[in-house]
Amino acid sequence: MVRVRQRFAAPRLLDPEAETRRALAVLELQDRVRSGDSVAITVGSRGIANIAAITRGIVDHCRSLGLVPFIVPAMGSHGGGTAAGQQAVIEGYGVTEAAMGCPIRSSMETVIVAETPQGFPVHFDRHAFSADHLIVAGRIKPHTKFVGDIESGLHKMMLIGLGKHAGALVYHRAIEDYSFAEIIRAVADIVLARCKVLCGVAIVENAVDETAVIEAVRPSEFAAREIALLRQARDWLPRLPVADCDLLIVDRIGKDISGTGMDTNIIGRKYNDHVATSEDAANCKRILVRGLTEKTHGNATGIGIAEFTTRRVIDAMDYEVTRINCVTAGHPTGAMLPVWYDSDREAITAALATLGLTPADQSRVVQIRDTLHLAEVLVSEACLPELAGRDDINVSSAPQPMSFDAAGQLADVG
Repeated sequence: MVRVRQRFAAPRLLDPEAETRRALAVLELQDRVRSGDSVAITVGSRGIANIAAITRGIVDHCRSLGLVPFIVPAMGSHGGGTAAGQQAVIEGYGVTEAAMGCPIRSSMETVIVAETPQGFPVHFDRHAFSADHLIVAGRIKPHTKFVGDIESGLHKMMLIGLGKHAGALVYHRAIEDYSFAEIIRAVADIVLARCKVLCGVAIVENAVDETAVIEAVRPSEFAAREIALLRQARDWLPRLPVADCDLLIVDRIGKDISGTGMDTNIIGRKYNDHVATSEDAANCKRILVRGLTEKTHGNATGIGIAEFTTRRVIDAMDYEVTRINCVTAGHPTGAMLPVWYDSDREAITAALATLGLTPADQSRVVQIRDTLHLAEVLVSEACLPELAGRDDINVSSAPQPMSFDAAGQLADVG
């Protein structure tokens, strides 16, 4: 294996908290609120860079307007589908009552706001609905399953995040009969009309998991700005160093990394769990998952996308949480267990034996920390001819055998 460093376009904001306050000030919200009004602020379950600082910036700006802010976990069925579990998720990101200086009101209770033209109910978090105002904050990026001009962002927070478990169940069932675009527009129209949305705070990250854009958005501009910002987010997505690989080794997956544990826009399993299509940017013949992140709290959603894993992952899983998340999302295969082995060495040996006629020492292997951190990765010698002469790649080590400890566990990328 050879260590390589990738160079990506990586504009970033030096002070996300101050940038959040500046962006909100542009909207002149003081003309739309009264002192003493309550305002609910959403926080999701993804591992958004600087989410605590950004949320604190929103809270502080609201206070400067005389508003009374509180935070609502907005994450569908995540956190085990419980109020305590969802609060624990955001607290793990540093979004605590003490740090934010305002209450967190976590509940799985919803109100049914209306019925869409398609005939399904629109569920909405009870606490958020009772507030005088709502600020929808979320990261805009390509979705791991759905495709369109609006994918994951402010609209999805209004749809799935604030719909809680009940809403997520309804919308993921509706996707079997209607397109994602139809569902998201129908629900958004109702939420924007009836749920007192004050504004949105849209976040875009660069290729190395840093905050690159924070934009405050008027409700009337949600669709137009999300479409434009999604194009930017897609341009900034990181990539594997080679598009085709025989074995992708992923050191860790988790809900703080991606909704599917590992971003299918990166690994090339967006349309089919176990094979790349012509629409995918990468083609990985086999995938081995070695571990779970601490912040995923045992949620191994997406493990079913891999063909191989280890006992360490199986033991770390909270299968009930994983099952709830995957079934609610209409992605039951995401919770299916891969073939697993006691050690990484055994799993890698087995995976390489399934590659057909390709000898192990000629296989194209890529090892990554996770799909958010791709600036430094390991590749096998067979990948080097494709990397030669590329100005975005720096080969930073000589070839070395894979490093296993006495128990047969592989060293992390680092």
